[in-house]
Amino acid sequence: MKSILITGAAGFLGSHLCDRFVKEGYHVIGMDNLITGRMSNIDHLMKRSSFEFHHHDVTKHIHISCDLDYILHFASPASPIDYLKIPIQTLKVGSLGIHNCLGLARVKKARVLIASTSEVYGDPSVHPQPESYWGNVNPVGPRGVYDEAKRFQEAMTMAYHTFHGVETRIVRIFNTYGPRMRLNDGRALPAFIGQALRGEDLTVFGDGSQTRSFCFVGDLVEGVYRLLKSNYTQPVNIGNPSEISISQFAEEIIKLTGTAQKVIYKDLPVDDPKQRRPDISLAKSLLDWSPKVSREEGLKITYEYFKSLSKEELFKKDHMNFDKYNVR
Repeated sequence: MKSILITGAAGFLGSHLCDRFVKEGYHVIGMDNLITGRMSNIDHLMKRSSFEFHHHDVTKHIHISCDLDYILHFASPASPIDYLKIPIQTLKVGSLGIHNCLGLARVKKARVLIASTSEVYGDPSVHPQPESYWGNVNPVGPRGVYDEAKRFQEAMTMAYHTFHGVETRIVRIFNTYGPRMRLNDGRALPAFIGQALRGEDLTVFGDGSQTRSFCFVGDLVEGVYRLLKSNYTQPVNIGNPSEISISQFAEEIIKLTGTAQKVIYKDLPVDDPKQRRPDISLAKSLLDWSPKVSREEGLKITYEYFKSLSKEELFKKDHMNFDKYNVR
């Protein structure tokens, strides 16, 4: 049985990756400090003999006693509301965290795949964004703590690959959605659905003309799995190139939920990208991968998940555990 360490295991993406690798017959070691992750995302795995959980902060030394074949580094705050509240922790998980993971991989002779992001492209001047585009990022803006953490993470990963010969893979993840997203994590999709379920008007920032491209989590997991198994060491975009404006997306959510709320507009946050759409030509040719789940189908699945939440969860104002874990 091959073994894999997945950091950020109790988070949205991490928990789905744990599911996939348990299903594939791996011994999965999940690791999370539970700042933004939730045990409810992996409760169903806790009794599986092929799964174990370590409550640990990856910015501190990582000790794994068994052999490891793979490491997936998915630990990180992942939305503006998170990394604006804990900017230093965001930078640390993208620097100290990846350093610890790469050091562990070197000792264990394991292959590492890191979760990078479309945010490395910043507010892009090239559209759609190919892997060859170097980006337009403001390193000292409010989003810089996340953008630069991910850019540093890519650089550190390539340094370990070229200098130490560590086997590495880099996935650049575009907007992904699905069950287990935190309802109030600040991103458009859960924000809109949460507002609709609570009977609130939907809030669009700016004039709503900015675009996003939404990829269902099952498609994303498949892309990550294929990239991990490939022999390609440069970054690869994984996302859905079906682009939609935020205003149009809000109207889709209103139609989906059957609610009568209106859309209200507020000021656009600083450095918010105006366009976001992946060029997935490389993923298609290299991995034979492209998204299969339509936005209509994926949104129905996601909506059913959010509808199943308790009223307490639905009306909870903050789903983060920053204070509980004394984050600095």
